Amino acid sequence: MTSQATCRACGGGGLTLVLSLGLSPLANALLTKEELARPEEKFPLDLAFCSRCSLVQITETVPPEKMFREYLYFSSFSDTMVEHARAIADRLADERKLGRDNLALEIASNDGYLLQHYAKRGVPVLGIEPARNIAKVAVEERGIRTIAEFFGKELAATLAERGERADVIHANNVLAHVPDLNGVVEGLAIALKDDGVAVIEAPYAKDLVDHCEFDTIYHEHLCYFSLTALDNLVDRHDLVVRDVERLAIHGGSLRIFVSKKSAASRGRAVEELLAEEAAGGVATLAPYLELAKRVEALKAELVRVLRGLKADGKRIAAYGAAAKGSTLLNSFGIGKDVLDFVADRSTYKQGRYMPGIHVPIVDPRELVARKPDACLLLTWNFADEILAQQREYRENGGKFIIPIPEVRTL
Repeated sequence: MTSQATCRACGGGGLTLVLSLGLSPLANALLTKEELARPEEKFPLDLAFCSRCSLVQITETVPPEKMFREYLYFSSFSDTMVEHARAIADRLADERKLGRDNLALEIASNDGYLLQHYAKRGVPVLGIEPARNIAKVAVEERGIRTIAEFFGKELAATLAERGERADVIHANNVLAHVPDLNGVVEGLAIALKDDGVAVIEAPYAKDLVDHCEFDTIYHEHLCYFSLTALDNLVDRHDLVVRDVERLAIHGGSLRIFVSKKSAASRGRAVEELLAEEAAGGVATLAPYLELAKRVEALKAELVRVLRGLKADGKRIAAYGAAAKGSTLLNSFGIGKDVLDFVADRSTYKQGRYMPGIHVPIVDPRELVARKPDACLLLTWNFADEILAQQREYRENGGKFIIPIPEVRTL
């Protein structure tokens, strides 16, 4: 564990602390039954703002080897994620007329949920996935050629030397996870063909602020990006943001299209969103200071609702053993005294326990079998998908409590 005194992107000092969520366990460190009796590591979870380049970041760095070599998040368990991936893969394959002589590469490729769509169209693919257990699934179950390593400029140089520069590089929800931001972006520049495009997706800091999405803050997410911060970052490596789109996924994300400066320039959408941020969006300190006040108010309201249900003799469960759920439950002090269990669709998570609070994780069928009166939806970003899947539970009287951006019951 190291503490960050300077900005991860620009190296500037004077980071301003804007939100502290206290000591927290690693959000994806789900426990086995045998591990419950052992001491559990916890680390400070503090959010800071860089006034020099606008990057929002946490101040502690847990070594990536500790968090990502064995990982329990498999993207293919979310129908929403698989469809989201199919749409952008098909779009890029069509727009860039990709075929057998091209290469589509993904950084943090998980279980092949995205690259499988290129492969089905006959486009050669290569995944870079540091979690060895997940890379194994990508290779053995989906036939996706995968390197089980961390991506950076060294690996990119190796790929370039053996003639494997990419026409398209995807980096979905990965920039936020890397301590060496500049090394990864330099790697993109090296691994990208001169006329290629890197498609980067990251949760949008403006949506984090506007919708009080504080639960997206955890130790795996070192950074929280505005377009201003991303533009400053890629510009440092002779790259340019040629286009930008705002997406609803993950509670609000940015998708940027990045190319080498020799091949492209900023598009109109980029200039417009940069101007919007400069005029008072997320490129200033004030919104993050206000976020801290809103988080305290949300905590008071959610705890009041849950405690009220318990006082009335109601039984409460939760849905979604995700990292954001760990942040919410641990920072709000919601544990076994409130929740009977956490349901999750991933068979890799079932039978384990939530970090910190040690609530058991079970198959979602337990919602129908055990009939809790209410279910706290921790994975609120997939609400439509989950509510549809849990139709029987709802028809039998079960209610879902949505905690973000404000507490409501469905």
